[in-house]
Amino acid sequence: MSKITVADGTEIYYKDWGTGQPIVFHHGWPLTGDDWDGQMMFFLNKGFRVIAHDRRGHGRSSQTADGHDMDTYAADVAELARVLDLKDAIHVGHSTGGGEVIRYVAKYGQGRVAKAVLISAVTPLMVQTEANPDGIPMAIFDEIREGTATKRPQYFQDFTIPFYGYNREGATISQGIRDNWWRQGMMGGIKAHYDCIKAFSETDFTEDLKSVDVPVLVLHGEDDQIVPFPLTAVRAVKLLKDGKLISYPGFPHGMPATEAATINADLLAFINS
Repeated sequence: MSKITVADGTEIYYKDWGTGQPIVFHHGWPLTGDDWDGQMMFFLNKGFRVIAHDRRGHGRSSQTADGHDMDTYAADVAELARVLDLKDAIHVGHSTGGGEVIRYVAKYGQGRVAKAVLISAVTPLMVQTEANPDGIPMAIFDEIREGTATKRPQYFQDFTIPFYGYNREGATISQGIRDNWWRQGMMGGIKAHYDCIKAFSETDFTEDLKSVDVPVLVLHGEDDQIVPFPLTAVRAVKLLKDGKLISYPGFPHGMPATEAATINADLLAFINS
């Protein structure tokens, strides 16, 4: 397996296929680089170099006890980009991975990043605070922590239902998609998954969004039950210097899997624009 070792000794697993302009995919909580299968195959066949890593503590990367915060996630990506000598890259992040993308691009992307994409992303800020009164109450994230810490196998099974909108009338449920989500989740370390909840819910990406100079595409499902569209995408695009928003009526949080054809087409159009 392909891995790099970062400064604190953590091994970061990655897949690196093809040649051409690199596209780097950043997965959501609590998943792995495998969640991008539908995009990796599509863009590989379009002549791009496609790269996906497993965030520290997730998947095939080291199950570390520490470092589960956005600054460390971004530093890990920066080391991967350095080792692979990535230039003119497009960074695409889903959910938590969207936060990782914008933090990486803001801190380390100068001279290496051409464009960025935020899909169903947690930016700019999820949790309810005095400055963010319309945010999600902390009690909701405490429930996610409790479920992850005490009954992770069953909790992760149940989480796939709202994640993919399978609780909506008329939804066509794919057991394979649900099983694949659970498989990826259970590959990772429980401590990393627990700590990452704080990282994706409480990190404020406002200044990161404001500082990024490259074009950024924001894609979001209007029926996202995990990362609400009005709280995130609508606000994020207003903070970007060069942002474009595409929203999709009825699409769920996990739309890169359930609506891959649509998402891939819009990604390709943005990359080629």
